[in-house]
Amino acid sequence: MLGSIGPKPGGHYFKMAEKNYKDTLNLPRTDFPMKANLATREPELLKKWDAAQLYQEIQKSRTGRELFVLHDGPPFANGDVHMGTALNKILKDFVVKSQTMLGKRAPYVPGWDCHGLPIEYKVVKESRDLSPLEVRKRCDAFARKYVDIQRQQFKRLGVLGDWEHPYLTLDPKYEAEILRAFAVFVEKGLVYQSKKPVFWSTGAQTALAEAEVEYQERDDTSVYVKFPISTGEWKDKASIAIWTTTPWTLPANLAIAVDPKKVYVVQEFRRDGVSETLLLADKLVAQFCANTKFEPVGEPLASFPGATIDGIKARHPFLDREAVVLTADFVTMDTGTGAVHIAPGHGEDDYNLGRAHKLPVLSPVDDHGKLTEEAGVPTLIGKYVFDANTDVVNLLRERGNLLGAQNFHHSYPYCWRSKTPIIFRNVEQFFIRIDELRPRALEAIHQEVKWIPAWGENRIAGTVESRPDWVISRQRSWGVPLPVFYSADGKPILEAKIIRKLAELVAERGSNIWFELSDADLAQELGLPKGTTKRNDTIDVWIDSGVSHQAVCALHPELRDPADMYLEATDQHRGWFQSSLMTSVALKDRAPYKTCVTHGFVVDVDGKKISKSGTYDKPMDAGHFVGKHGADLVRLWASSIDYTDDVPFSEEMFTRLGDTYRRIRNTLRILLGNLHDFQGPSKSGGLEGTAPSLVDRWILERLDQVIKDCRAAYEAFEFHKVYHVLNQFCAVDLSSLYVDITKDRMYCDATNSPRRRATQAAMHEIVTALCQLLAPVIAFTADEAWQFLKMGESVHLEEFPKSRNRGTEAGGQISELLKLRAVVGQAIEKARQEKLIGNALEAAVVLKSNSDVTTKIDKNELEEFFILSDLKIERGAESGATVTKTSYAKCARCWRHREYVGKSKTHPELCDRCESVVAMLEK
Repeated sequence: MLGSIGPKPGGHYFKMAEKNYKDTLNLPRTDFPMKANLATREPELLKKWDAAQLYQEIQKSRTGRELFVLHDGPPFANGDVHMGTALNKILKDFVVKSQTMLGKRAPYVPGWDCHGLPIEYKVVKESRDLSPLEVRKRCDAFARKYVDIQRQQFKRLGVLGDWEHPYLTLDPKYEAEILRAFAVFVEKGLVYQSKKPVFWSTGAQTALAEAEVEYQERDDTSVYVKFPISTGEWKDKASIAIWTTTPWTLPANLAIAVDPKKVYVVQEFRRDGVSETLLLADKLVAQFCANTKFEPVGEPLASFPGATIDGIKARHPFLDREAVVLTADFVTMDTGTGAVHIAPGHGEDDYNLGRAHKLPVLSPVDDHGKLTEEAGVPTLIGKYVFDANTDVVNLLRERGNLLGAQNFHHSYPYCWRSKTPIIFRNVEQFFIRIDELRPRALEAIHQEVKWIPAWGENRIAGTVESRPDWVISRQRSWGVPLPVFYSADGKPILEAKIIRKLAELVAERGSNIWFELSDADLAQELGLPKGTTKRNDTIDVWIDSGVSHQAVCALHPELRDPADMYLEATDQHRGWFQSSLMTSVALKDRAPYKTCVTHGFVVDVDGKKISKSGTYDKPMDAGHFVGKHGADLVRLWASSIDYTDDVPFSEEMFTRLGDTYRRIRNTLRILLGNLHDFQGPSKSGGLEGTAPSLVDRWILERLDQVIKDCRAAYEAFEFHKVYHVLNQFCAVDLSSLYVDITKDRMYCDATNSPRRRATQAAMHEIVTALCQLLAPVIAFTADEAWQFLKMGESVHLEEFPKSRNRGTEAGGQISELLKLRAVVGQAIEKARQEKLIGNALEAAVVLKSNSDVTTKIDKNELEEFFILSDLKIERGAESGATVTKTSYAKCARCWRHREYVGKSKTHPELCDRCESVVAMLEK
């Protein structure tokens, strides 16, 4: 049964007077449902797309076209898709669909990051004491399970791609490419082994890369400590005051750093009757006093630059050794005392300074973050470092070397997976020399890549400039083995030729062979001498995903390297954007991408970041919102925001977006309904040679502009502009004006009247263009509406319409008429409130117009535009309108009050236009 839709002529429900003329009206009819019912209808469309192999058909349709490659950054296969991941995938889909509809061939090969800590941590948490091989088997099953889950969730979001052939970093052929890339790094001398402080996760017992570190606010105990001077002029007369927020590192202290150029003083201080003579930076004396309650006594005993005390020594506050004073350029004067406690085993600056002065690297902490015997204090052995802070403070107090202690609130690094605080710990690891890559990487950032938004350039440049050497070894089981062997005397064997042989084995049999074969068997397979051993460290997963430009883009026949675009969240300036850049510079001496697009984090209304690894307590899984509202509403949300900033997200936003969606859907529905008897411009009788009316020409001019604006926004990846342009067009230009103004001709004119057919031709062009322009955003709804146009299998096979450059003449005239419409509207409303009339069609309006436009347009057309029955135009210096009740009777069919009503013998209740239509129908 075809459903009638839309309001009746004049904006009233249709009720006939003496005779029912309802059946003579051309009321809109369509099976396109008013109620979207997306949660049910979208899966049906998905099945249809799958059955038709829509993605493959799209690729075929673009054979030979200009190629555009968006390379998919792989999400971790370790949980359901949350709203942040959904935003990322939908934005990528906007890019791929819009580039396709701009006429390019835009293949999309999705991928997953399958190795590493996020997955292993979950597996080991569930079952402890597993062998490395068993851990790997369970991790493999876990990752594959979530690849399948996420694949369905991404497809449910309407994301089109080669879902049957994704790239997986656990695939043996991909793993082999990781090893081949590693062989090149080795060949170029970029890989080295060293024992130095790295980020260490005590919760996961592994080294971490910078990108695996997040920051949290926490409170710690900060202390002022005195180191009694034991050499030089101030021996046994003064102590050096240091300040630290990590008291647990004091057992590893070997030096004190000062700024060679800043002024230091020796000053007597007094507190509670106790006197101390201390050496510290002159600039920080006031801050020291405020924090410790010491008061300076008299003038400083001495004042000198830091360089003067270079090389003097001071006694450790509780161990039987001395600390040497060294000058350093990293000492700051914003907090503390200007004298920095140096533990070469627990900080990068400390390590570099210690190495320059041949200090030992003391790091008395084990894998679990517990102090060892090397700490030198029996009561501290076995204590977790952060718990040991209290013991160290008590020890300092007992020895009389505590000058002050207070709570210190600061931002501190945490392990992204175990959520435990990180320590800097001296561990033997393998590194990549970033200094070798840094200059070329910075050149590529500034000269080869377009950054959207522009601030991305400075963001990544800053992280590359300050980045230390890349820690690439992991003390984990789930990953690609670190291809280092050890000779019988324990020396590392790092040879590109052997690594490439291993890559061939891995390509055939998978990386589990490293754990399945004995040392002797693997050595034999690779032609290594007897006695060669291997260890179980794995390669940092940022190398796994970082070499995807080589493992995927360079080798996949549909893609190319460099890719046209990488698109990820802002944290990837430290993560995938950077690991990809560094590996590409190492392998190919260039960037792996031409454009990098950055989007913000999904945040709730309070600005709190929503992530899968957090403790957000409201629903955050994309599936919750897709099931409740439909994927198109989630997609509409993704298009409605400026993704270059943090992206707000709430249930209330979905309620508001629901209104926008319904408005767009109803616009499509009324247009389709008005086309129920339209056979297309070339087949509609009476259309040829008929000039469209002003309002038709105006809406087509507006459509031209909408097409231009949308194409430009899609080309610039500014999807929120598409959303605003189309929402405005549907809500204002179409619903409030064009559809409303043309209702009378659409419903009441003869079916084949040239005026009605001209409007149908305009509506057909509009709804066709709307479906195409909306397709990347509300992918399901646009395709659903497209089926009713019967113009092709799927809107996603189409291209965007092009502007016909119709000019702006009609727009100028309509702009004038809208001003006059407002004048008329005010007068009508005043008359209605005064009970002169019941509605606008009962009004006799005299419009005084100071605009030339009213002299150029036919009176009937003006009446239609203002939705009036009885209009007289008078020339006036200023615009104004007077309203009385019309003396004309009301037409029973169109409800307009017309002079002709009552004059016909056959249909006295009709106006002349309606009578001629009815007469034709009666024949």
